[in-house]
Amino acid sequence: MNRGFYTIMAAQFFSSLADNALLFVAIDILVTMNAPASLTPLLKLSFVLFYVLLAAFVGAFADAMLKGRVMFIANLIKIFGCGLMFLTVHPLLAYAVVGFGAAVYSPAKYGILTELLPPEKLVAANGWIEGLTVMSIIFGTVLGGALVSQAGSALLLGLQIPGIDTTSEAAMAVVVTIYILAALFNLRIPDTGARYEHQERNPMKLIADFANCSATLWKDKLGQISLAITTLFWGAGATLQFIVLKWAERSLHMPLDKATNLIGVVAIGVAVGAALAAKIVPLRKSLTVIPMGIIMGLVVTVMVFVYDVAIAYPLLALIGFLSGYFVVPMNALLQHRGHVLMSAGHSIAVQNFNENLSILTMLAMYAIMITLNLDLNVIIVIFGLSIAGITFLILRRHQRNQAQHDSLALIGEHKH
Repeated sequence: MNRGFYTIMAAQFFSSLADNALLFVAIDILVTMNAPASLTPLLKLSFVLFYVLLAAFVGAFADAMLKGRVMFIANLIKIFGCGLMFLTVHPLLAYAVVGFGAAVYSPAKYGILTELLPPEKLVAANGWIEGLTVMSIIFGTVLGGALVSQAGSALLLGLQIPGIDTTSEAAMAVVVTIYILAALFNLRIPDTGARYEHQERNPMKLIADFANCSATLWKDKLGQISLAITTLFWGAGATLQFIVLKWAERSLHMPLDKATNLIGVVAIGVAVGAALAAKIVPLRKSLTVIPMGIIMGLVVTVMVFVYDVAIAYPLLALIGFLSGYFVVPMNALLQHRGHVLMSAGHSIAVQNFNENLSILTMLAMYAIMITLNLDLNVIIVIFGLSIAGITFLILRRHQRNQAQHDSLALIGEHKH
């Protein structure tokens, strides 16, 4: 890996670290405002919303200029969102602006990898990105908790920085500093030399173009399999966070601050699985990991029999490991197919749209089940069997595709 790659990794790590810490600062602001509890999960929704709404436009934007510059602009938008919270704009609205910045950032972050690295290094690069993203989630969660804790607040306010009078303002100042650090790394990202033909500016044509790219990826024999797997994975991952928190409270009798440790355990498992896959699964063998998704879904159902923390930790680490191991090769294959069939920015935009729509849909279904007062164990079993069942159907589809066409030949195929 070259120096440009490590600069991208540093920029990505700090930007994601700030995103994750900011969520807890925003939650703390809602608590201080005495906002209804129902608004807390809406923070996640407001953040993800722009990924879905802007999907047709951010790909063209990412391809219209240097990726490093796009990432720099996106970080400025995130800083502006933090500034709105400083000005006491409602956290839901301010966090949505930060989500807007994140939606702009994403196609450039992943798209630059296909410009910078040869296809055979994509699985390893994805392992790095997923591993660092997971680390930023763990550290961001810890940092966010520390910033709004009594000890953290006392320490920050004790510095007596001019213009910072409240706990929230002090926490926000730290988050803004991290975003600025990420933006400085963005400025150091090298020009990869990749240029794309003139980008469309007409919104209707962009939407038509996005629909066309989406159809291209879903019709591609390899694209559809990898896109289906990653879409399922991200929706399941977001929902699993909430399920684990509720399960920890109900089955393990853990308070919220301890329950967040369990999210960290899943994340560590994902990082280990991602790193191992990056090391041992080459791009040509990426589809061999699909059965891991079926096993992961079945392992999730075992949660209903666990009432002991000592068993909960290894179980959640295993769930994380299986998901990390099976999503990284799929991600790399999806990026490679997207790069071959269209431009990098456009394919990542299609991926983001599907994955975030999946997050919104699965969280909505989970919320409906909670509203219907379904027993948590029933929800866990439905959730686990759904993941296993859908992954099995995707595997069957892949086997049918293989029977029709030699998919290994497809990996080397280029757009004519």
